[in-house]
Amino acid sequence: MTKAKLLKACLLPLTGLLLGSCNTTEPIVRHESIAGKSADSIVQMMSLAEKVGQMTQVGRDFLIHQDDIKNYFLGSILSGGGSSPAVNEPAAWADMVDGFQAQAAHTRLGIPLLYGIDAVHGHNNVIGATILPHNIGLGATGNSDLVRQLGRLTAEEVRGTGINWTFAPCVANSRDERWGRAYESFGEDPVLIAQLGAALVEGFQGSSLDANDAILACTKHYIGDGAPTWSTGENGMIDRGDAQISEAELRALHLPQYIAAIASGTGTIMASYNSWNGVKLHGHHYLLTDLLKGELGFDGFIVSDWQGIDEIPGNFKNDIITSINAGIDMVMVPGDTRKAGRGYREFIETLTESVNEGSIEMSRIDDAVTRILTIKQKMGLLELPYHNDRALTPTVGSADHRTLARQAVRESMVMLKNNNAALPLSKNAAKIVLAGRGADNVGMQCGGWSISWQGGHGDITLGTSIYEGVQGLVSENTELVISVDGSASAGADAVIVVVGEDPYAEMHGDRENLELSEADLGVINTVTSSGAPMIVVLLSGRPLIINEVLEQSDAFLAAWLPGTEGNGIADIIFGDYAPSGKLSVSWPASMDQIPINSGDSDYNPLFPVGYGLSY
Repeated sequence: MTKAKLLKACLLPLTGLLLGSCNTTEPIVRHESIAGKSADSIVQMMSLAEKVGQMTQVGRDFLIHQDDIKNYFLGSILSGGGSSPAVNEPAAWADMVDGFQAQAAHTRLGIPLLYGIDAVHGHNNVIGATILPHNIGLGATGNSDLVRQLGRLTAEEVRGTGINWTFAPCVANSRDERWGRAYESFGEDPVLIAQLGAALVEGFQGSSLDANDAILACTKHYIGDGAPTWSTGENGMIDRGDAQISEAELRALHLPQYIAAIASGTGTIMASYNSWNGVKLHGHHYLLTDLLKGELGFDGFIVSDWQGIDEIPGNFKNDIITSINAGIDMVMVPGDTRKAGRGYREFIETLTESVNEGSIEMSRIDDAVTRILTIKQKMGLLELPYHNDRALTPTVGSADHRTLARQAVRESMVMLKNNNAALPLSKNAAKIVLAGRGADNVGMQCGGWSISWQGGHGDITLGTSIYEGVQGLVSENTELVISVDGSASAGADAVIVVVGEDPYAEMHGDRENLELSEADLGVINTVTSSGAPMIVVLLSGRPLIINEVLEQSDAFLAAWLPGTEGNGIADIIFGDYAPSGKLSVSWPASMDQIPINSGDSDYNPLFPVGYGLSY
C-alpha cells in the first residue's frame, strides 16, 4: 500500500457536505507571520472565529470533513480509547497526524494542532507499543526515578507516532476499591501520589517542551475523582459521582498532587467528571479559577474531559457558558451531545453566539486562547511549520523499552504470602503447570485502556504472557504444561495459577462485589485437590477479597495489571530478582470493610499500606 493510499485509509470517510466555514476576509499570510510573536500579541491578531477554533478539541472519529480543521481553525484533535487509523501501526498513526497537521497549516495563521491521546500506561492505543503497568502497580514500586524513566519511554513512543499530548498522569486518590478507575491511582497516600505524578510529568515533558522527544502532560482529573460516595441500588456505582467531603479533606488528600504537578511544569490539567458537594467540577468557578489558577498560580490551560461539559445541569448552551466562565479553556467535543446532531460545529456556533450576546466576556476568551497559545509556543509549535520527526518511530515497542518495562513489572510485584519458602521456584523442576485464564493472556495482563477503551482478552497486541515468560526461564528438561482449568496439576512440582479480573475501564469497572469469580475459584479448588504446591498470581486493578484463596495457596503474588511484559513476573517467581513491591493501598479483609484507608478509626485490613514480603 502506498503512503497516499494508507493515509486515505486512515482518515475518516466524508460523512457530509461542508455546512459552511468560519473563514474571515483577511488575506492569507505565511505561517512565519506569527514566528517570534508573543502569545498575547497573536491573540490580538485573531478573529473570534479563530479564537473559538483554538478552544475546540474534536475526536477524530467525529470529524465530519477533514477540511473542517482548516475551515473552523480547530486547535486540537484527539483519539479516544480505540480510535485508531485503519492500520493500527506506528507509521500509519504518524501519516494520519501529518494529514491533520497539513490542514491546520493552511489556515491564515498556520497554528499547528495539539493531538491528544490517553497514553496512560505507555502508548497503550498502538499495536506493538510497550504497555506498562497501570498506576496502581507503579505505586507499589515507590520508585520515582523509575517512573520518570517510564515517562521518557512513553514520550518517545508517542512522538514516534506524530502525537504531542498525553492525557496523563492521573493523580487520583482512590478512596474506594469499588471504583472502576482505582487502577489509575498510584495509591491512597497523597505524598506518594504527588511524587510519582510529578515524576511522570517530568518524564513526559523532558528538559524542554520544544524537544523532539517531549510530549505535553495533562494532569487529571481535577479534583476529587477518587472520592465520590457509592450510590446504592440496582445500578450502584461511584464513577462521576459526588465527592461529599469537606474542603479541608479535599485539600489534604486530593490537592497536594496538583501542587506537585504544577511545580514540575505540567502544561495542562483536565477537569473531572465528578461533583464536589453537589456542584459539577466542569462548572466549578471556585475550584477551577479561584483555587487552581488563582491561589495555585497554574498558568497552563484547563481542558474538559470527554463530553465533560454535558455533565453540568441545563441545556447545551448553558453548559458552554457555565463551563467557559468557570475556567475551562479548551473543550473536548468528541461527538454529538445530548441531542442528535450536536457536536463541534454546533459547539462553535453556540460559543460564538454566547460571546456575541455578552454571556461570555471577550476577556475570558482571550485568556483561554492566550493560555493555549502559550503552551503551543513553549512546545515550539509557533516558530516553525509543524515537523513530525520520524526518527523516533522505531522506538515504539523497542527492545530497550521492553527491558525497562520488564523492570517496572518486577518492582511492582507485591508478595503477600510465601509459606515454607515455596518461592522462588527451581528452573530445573521436573514439571510445572500454568493454570487459570490469565496464564497465557496478554490482554488480561494489560487490563483496560489497552488498544481499546475497555481492553480485552488474548493477543490484543505484541507482548510476553506469563506462560511465555516462564517458558523463557525454565530448563529445557522441565515439562511445562498449560492447563487452564487446572485439571493437569497432579504430580506437578508446582502449579502457577493466574486469576483475576476481566479487563475494564471507567464506568464499566465499578463493582459492588470484589470477590473472585466462580470460574477462578473453581480452578483454584481443582489445583488444591491435586495436592501440588500452588502459587497464585492475581491480575487485578485493585485489591480483591482473597481470604479463602490466600489460605489455600503456598505463595501469593499481587501482580496488578503489569502490561505486555509478563516475563517480569517470571523473573520474580524463579528468583532472578527478589520481590520488592509494597502495597500503596490497604487490602480489605471483607466487603464489610470497604471503603478502607489508612487512618480510619477502625483500621484493621487484611494487609496494611506498606506491606510486602521478599526472599
